[in-house]
Amino acid sequence: MIFPCEKAVWYHLPQIRADLAIELVKSGMTQSQAAKKLGVTPAAVSQYIHKKRGQQSQKSRPYRQEIKAAVNRICEEAANEELQVMVCKCCHILQKEDQTEV
Repeated sequence: MIFPCEKAVWYHLPQIRADLAIELVKSGMTQSQAAKKLGVTPAAVSQYIHKKRGQQSQKSRPYRQEIKAAVNRICEEAANEELQVMVCKCCHILQKEDQTEV
């Protein structure tokens, strides 16, 4: 049995980080700046951008909207606690989508 949080760590969190990294770089941040904001290495951001990390699946509109909102808040210097809540919202959206696919 795979628990929801275990699946989140293995599948959803890499997906969320990849989507955030891609959008942050698209917004004009360097890979190093995006890495610092996300708490990962610049090499990880490069791998997210080049689709070597993070599952690249079709994303729902609510998920994409939450990613864009998170990117906007990150660019506005959101507090770490706020970013954590936004990542959790993204994860919950992905979990709900997984449940509807089964």
